[in-house]
Parts: sequence; C-alpha cells; structure tokens
Amino acid sequence: MDAVYTHGHHESVLRSHRWRTAENSAAYLLPHLKPHMKLLDVGAGPGTITADLAGRVGHVTASEVTAEALELTRAGVGAAGNVEFAVADVHALEYPDATFCVVHAHQVLQHVGDPVQALREMGRVTKPGGLVAARDSDYASFVWYPLLPELDEWLALYQRVARSNGGEPDAGRRLLSWARAAGFDDVTATSSTWCFATPEDRAWWGGMWADRVRHSALAEQALATGAATEDDLRRIAEGWLTWAAADDGWLSITHGEILCRV
Repeated sequence: MDAVYTHGHHESVLRSHRWRTAENSAAYLLPHLKPHMKLLDVGAGPGTITADLAGRVGHVTASEVTAEALELTRAGVGAAGNVEFAVADVHALEYPDATFCVVHAHQVLQHVGDPVQALREMGRVTKPGGLVAARDSDYASFVWYPLLPELDEWLALYQRVARSNGGEPDAGRRLLSWARAAGFDDVTATSSTWCFATPEDRAWWGGMWADRVRHSALAEQALATGAATEDDLRRIAEGWLTWAAADDGWLSITHGEILCRV
C-alpha cells in the first residue's frame, strides 16, 4: 500500500501548493460547510486550504503522513485556534467510526498506494449523513498551447515517474469509480479547471514547473531511475519557459471531484 510522494517538498513545489485556496481548489465543497462541523483535512500540505476551511467550520484536524510534512502544515495554518494537527496514514486512520462531519482530501488520492482503501477509511470516520470530499487532477487531460514537444515529453515523464512511485496521475477520471469500489452509493461527481493564460500566470506557472523539473523530488527520482537525463530535464525546463513567454500561451488543468454522502 506504500507509495512514494512524487512531488516532494522543494521550494518550487511549495510555491505551487501555497497558491491553493478553498475558493480555487474546493469550491465544490464550500456550499455544504456549516459553522458547527468537525472536519478532517487529509494530506493538508502547506495548510492554505486548511486555514480557509477552518474559517468556515467549527473545528479542523489537519493530517499529514510524516511529522516533517505536518510542520509545513502547521506553519501555513498559523494562529487559527480551531485547528489541531496529526500524523496519519489515510489507509488506516486512528480515529473511531463516525468522528467527523466532513473528511476532505485535495490532490491526495493520486499519490496513495490504495485509493479505494483510503476512501473506505475516510468514509468510516465520517458521521452518518456526512460527506467525504476529494478532488484530484488528471494529467492526461491537461491541454496547452502552443503545442510544444517539450511539454509532451514532460507529461510522459511525469506519468512514468508517478506510476513507478505507486501513484495514479490520471486520478481525476477515476474518482467516481474508486468511490463506487469503496462502497459509496450516493456520489456526486463533477469537474473543474484551473486556467493559466495571462502573462503573469504563465510566468508563475511556467517558471514554477521549470524549477520543479530541474530541482524537486521529481527530478531526483527521474535521474535515479533512468527515466530522464540531466539534458532531458534541462530541455523540458526550457520548454516550460518557452511556453510561459508565448503571447498566446494557454493551459487548462482538469480536476475530478467527488462528494460522497455517508
């Protein structure tokens, strides 16, 4: 059930993850949140979404799989008084049945060894009538212009490394199937997108991925496994910068979403 986290925690990765908010990354869930609710945020990352959720519910438990990752969450959440922190494995959560009103996971199921078991556990610790909410990107459905061969190479490399780590980079399209396999009968499946098309957005996104391709855990894993050479990574990074500099550069990222009523 173990899987290696493809992204790691390099500054370039955190630069991306700290951009996320409840509004741009959990809009499908927000209408269902109430001030009295107790929420578990699985794989809370640098805590920006967690902090937003804490402003909408009564109490949040933010979990991460390692103490090191949880320290990044703690730093990102800051002084919010209604958030507690826990190291937890989503495959085997150490909480009693029916503990939380909502269990939320953003960009988590694509990285775990057994997403169906993860969803079962998320459902187990959710109260009857509560919600399990998950959102994951779907790399194969990323679309961009101009059609640069270096970005095709990037996508193929990312998918190869992520799958060798035990994850599923095209998780978004599989969420409904995984939810059904986990035993959920009442599931609302939707999708939403991030779009990067302004000069400022392109510079940020393209520059971030150019750095990730060269310096993050993805680069280390690609080199260690022989999936890419230093020259390959340099060429792909330059492709991201070429895309960012294009006046007609455009990128759309599709995410699958599920709301599972327990």
